[in-house]
Order: sequence, then structure tokens, then C-alpha cells
Amino acid sequence: MNVGQAIRLCRTQRGVSQSVIASRANCSVSYLSMLENNRRDPTLSTIIKIAEALHVPVGLLFLLAADQKELGDDENIASQLMQFALASLETSAKTTAQAGGLNG
Repeated sequence: MNVGQAIRLCRTQRGVSQSVIASRANCSVSYLSMLENNRRDPTLSTIIKIAEALHVPVGLLFLLAADQKELGDDENIASQLMQFALASLETSAKTTAQAGGLNG
């Protein structure tokens, strides 16, 4: 599971800086950077705060963080789950942008 990569993916899809997400999640920019670079393991409460700051369901964040083998033996289902997660992220990013974005 790569939570840091999922956080970075969501953040960049949203087009928002680490400082904005760190502020909203009540953590430091350096800590968020360490999470994104997999140099720290976040607590569940921190992951929830970051998901809320990203306006992403925590379940979607975990799905994006999952390794292929964690999604099951059926590669087709795992691929479909990942495609769904990415499509959901893109859709919610468009919705957030239309609503005024994360920066406001």
C-alpha cells in the first residue's frame, strides 16, 4: 500500500499545493512532503484529515493506495477497480473546480 503516492496523486489532480492541504489537514508542509515521499507512516486520523482536506473519500484514497495484489487475484477486477477510482478522482476534481476549487 502506497498512501503517500495516493495523496500526491489526489493533490496534483486537484491542482493544489502541499501548503494548502497541510494547512487544511492541520499538519506541516514538511510532514506532508515526507508522507508523499513515503518517509513517514501516517496515522489513520491523519489520513482522514488529509482526505477531508483533499475533498476525497478516505475509501477512495485507500483504493488508490492499494497494490494490485491487495485488490485480489483477479487482475481484471483489480484493473476495473483502479480505473473506477481514477475516474472518480477526475470527476470529483472537475466538480470541485466548478464549485470554486480547493484554493478558495
